[in-house]
Amino acid sequence: MNKKLLCAALLCGLGVAQAASAQTFDDRWYITGDVGYNLQDSDRGTKDAPFVAVGVGKFLTPNWSLDGQLNFQNPYGSSDMACPNTGAGSVCSPRDLNWSQYGVSFDLRRHFIAEGRSWNPYLLMGLGYQRHEEEFDNFPNPDSPGQRKGGDVAGKLGLGVQGDYGRVAVRGELAVRLDADNGSYGALYSDNDHNDGKDWFHDVLASVGVVIPLGPEPTAPTPAAPSCSDMDSDGDGVNDCDDKCPGSQAGQTIGPDGCPVQVAIDLKGVNFDFDKSTLRPDAVSILNEAVSILQRYPDLRVEVAGHTDLCGSDTYNQGLSERRARAVYDYLTSNGVDAGRLVGPNGYGESRPLVQTPQTLPDCKNETNRRTELNVQN
Repeated sequence: MNKKLLCAALLCGLGVAQAASAQTFDDRWYITGDVGYNLQDSDRGTKDAPFVAVGVGKFLTPNWSLDGQLNFQNPYGSSDMACPNTGAGSVCSPRDLNWSQYGVSFDLRRHFIAEGRSWNPYLLMGLGYQRHEEEFDNFPNPDSPGQRKGGDVAGKLGLGVQGDYGRVAVRGELAVRLDADNGSYGALYSDNDHNDGKDWFHDVLASVGVVIPLGPEPTAPTPAAPSCSDMDSDGDGVNDCDDKCPGSQAGQTIGPDGCPVQVAIDLKGVNFDFDKSTLRPDAVSILNEAVSILQRYPDLRVEVAGHTDLCGSDTYNQGLSERRARAVYDYLTSNGVDAGRLVGPNGYGESRPLVQTPQTLPDCKNETNRRTELNVQN
């Protein structure tokens, strides 16, 4: 009969735990409640009995938990032990004698948790204190039955399974409690030779229980919003705090402020005569070098830009700069540079002088300002 009850308790715990989801680390305090069956050591001279236990605990790490638990059971003394053999002519009525146990245990569990598994096994190690209140037959004394009270250290070893079942966790457990009770009268009565009995008893505990966490379920901490100093939205290598041009394009040459930096292929020497837009002979060799650079770097795109000196009206100089840019543009395309790589031709008139001069003749005739440039676009 005892084996059937033991199997039933374990199967119940396993069935519930297998329906549960895998336990994850939750460091909240929890309360526990267990019910089970206590298979008493046969040498005690007591009956097997149900037991209850309540406690509190928490997970110390994702795999280790510690519980403190109170337990109670009332395994009455066996009726055939109530009347010891006192010899011929003795009178004794067999009956059950009270035999109560209650105590505290601190249980450390090692959980073997696997991600995605609906149940997880564990091993149990415990240490505690068990209190005993035993009635024993004191026949033929008139104060029979006698009473014995005391307490002893108790250890526990076991195994079980546990799973999370929504708001609560459930577990099924099988353990052996080693009780250092060396004064049991029931043990003496169960010893036909009336020896000193046993110093240790091993009781088997089969149980199922619940674990109820206290407080709200913990949530993952909200990560701090990234600082602009840690962000580079346009990927130009300048953090957003310092980037004054957040819309820069990939491939552009970027300055420390995040803005594109104009890079020009030096066409120094490609200048024009006063009020002219035709290429001078000395400019041809310089333009040939520019063609060579563009052919060497086929992914390079440039703007063809024309400029004038400060003489003349703005309107006139704007048209003159456009004609000068056109002259360089036509030379490049006629010498093998794909027009798709060229932006323009664009004229800037007298708006971008390299040298500031008076706007009156003859000082305004500065040859350095009468130029064309190839401004890199990527």
